[in-house]
Amino acid sequence: MPEAPNTIPEDHRRALAFIEDVTSNADKVQRRVLSEILTQNSVAEYLHRHGLTGPLAGDPDAFRRLLPIISYDDIQNDILRIAQGDTSPILCGRPISEFLTSSGTSGGERKLMPTIHDELDRRSLLYSLLMPVMSPIRPQFERREGNVSPLRQIRSPYYRSRHFIEREHDPYNVYTSPTEAILCLDSYQSMYTQLLCGLAQNAEVLRVGAVFASGFIRAVKFLEKHWARMCRDIRHGTLDGEITDRAVRAAVEKILRPDPALADRIEAECGKESWRGIIPRLWPNTKYIDVIVTGTMAQYIPTLEFYGDGLPLACTMYASSECYFGLNLKPMCRPAEVAYTLIPTMCYFEFLPADAADGHSLVGLVDVKVGHDYELVVTTYAGLYRYRVGDVLRVTGFKNKAPEFSFVRRKNVGLSIDSDKTDEVELHAAVEKAVTNLDPFGAAVAEYTSYADTTTIPGHYVLYWELRKGKQRELPASVLEDCCLAIEESLNSVYRQGRAADGSIGPLEIRVVEEGSFDKLMDYAISQGASINQYKAPRCVRPGQVVDLMEGRVMQRHFSPKCPKWTPGNKMWMGN
Repeated sequence: MPEAPNTIPEDHRRALAFIEDVTSNADKVQRRVLSEILTQNSVAEYLHRHGLTGPLAGDPDAFRRLLPIISYDDIQNDILRIAQGDTSPILCGRPISEFLTSSGTSGGERKLMPTIHDELDRRSLLYSLLMPVMSPIRPQFERREGNVSPLRQIRSPYYRSRHFIEREHDPYNVYTSPTEAILCLDSYQSMYTQLLCGLAQNAEVLRVGAVFASGFIRAVKFLEKHWARMCRDIRHGTLDGEITDRAVRAAVEKILRPDPALADRIEAECGKESWRGIIPRLWPNTKYIDVIVTGTMAQYIPTLEFYGDGLPLACTMYASSECYFGLNLKPMCRPAEVAYTLIPTMCYFEFLPADAADGHSLVGLVDVKVGHDYELVVTTYAGLYRYRVGDVLRVTGFKNKAPEFSFVRRKNVGLSIDSDKTDEVELHAAVEKAVTNLDPFGAAVAEYTSYADTTTIPGHYVLYWELRKGKQRELPASVLEDCCLAIEESLNSVYRQGRAADGSIGPLEIRVVEEGSFDKLMDYAISQGASINQYKAPRCVRPGQVVDLMEGRVMQRHFSPKCPKWTPGNKMWMGN
């Protein structure tokens, strides 16, 4: 039952009024945003390079006429110049304060995204809207100090910024972890102490989560390995000796108190054979799990439901390294119904119809049509102009004049050997069908990635699988061979034609890797500058460091035993 309007705090009322205002005046706000960006960045070399100088500087019509639609490769040299110390106004009029590393894992590559100090104000604003949106939906969040204490694995520029470090007290957004633990650069010490603090204050926790579902599950797996140590810490009120960061130790020791009774309860729950419902068992007042479960993160929904045992899964925000975009105004909806409302003040939005061939059919924020798919194109205050984010979105409706979108897929990320094209969504759907072959053995795929191996003749798809085994420790080779074939049977007709008729694609291969391989992959990505907050396992990669890392941990190799079914009636004509 939504909260009665007169019980909504004044600051929440203002936030909700802001959402109403900017979505009701989305077209007007977008025109103002574009004008601000062009005026603020009028000295930028990039804009001059494309003719936006003199009387054309700041002209929205000239902007649309002269500036091309671009991808990262088009501005990589500009970004590298800035990263190497060039302080001239290359992309924007304000100094670049730092670079954010994109998760980079959708395509297996790391990208540097420029940002400016002002951008953190906009991102902070979006964060400030989360609880006002949530509170009327979940009135259980009583207005008392410490009522919302998310257990999070978080480390991103926002959490290192003054907006977080110098934040005012907000009774709706209190963390169980001290700031020192959140900002600790050692991922083990940060994870350990955040989980420990969350357990020590378990009665105060009303929501738990991480940005991506995979990160949250990693935290639960970490707890499975280290709960006994944490129980000892709670029992005696002392901190494990492996936590060596002095600032972290000092901050956590202020929280820890000897609590043998709590240690006994945690020990009893964690020591049970099954971890089903472990989240509400350890944090009994938790109301929901705050994670992203759209796109390829959907594969983790069964695992989250296992650990949550009925807790809602809330997808609250849509954001990327390029820019923060919008909110889910119905955050407690079912994962399949998640739609994000784009907030018009965040950047200038344009949309390229997903089936557009000419690349010149961009439409504005208020001009998209319900039921249609579009690729997201943004122009940001930090100096990205008509930049293709790579996300394909479907319009599901409108909040006033601002469209609501569901996430469909990442564009042009996938596998290809010949004329075949397999994107990560199709691959994931095929893997989901194939893993049913593991069910009779109680096994499952914990993580996977893939690449197109063109060193063989013909080339073939390779999938690296990390298995979570059941009671039967070793799976028969025939079962994994059946999985290979099941994946091939589920792929598109162009792939199956290449396999069965043309012989241009070799048998699909599954390489089983050691347990913990994908933890090593994440550690590697973080060591290269990826944010632990944004990391998600890559589904499709190119030959390189990721493949080399996986290759060093391969235990078994299995190939599809025969060609998938294909008939000439499925052949696709390829025109000139």
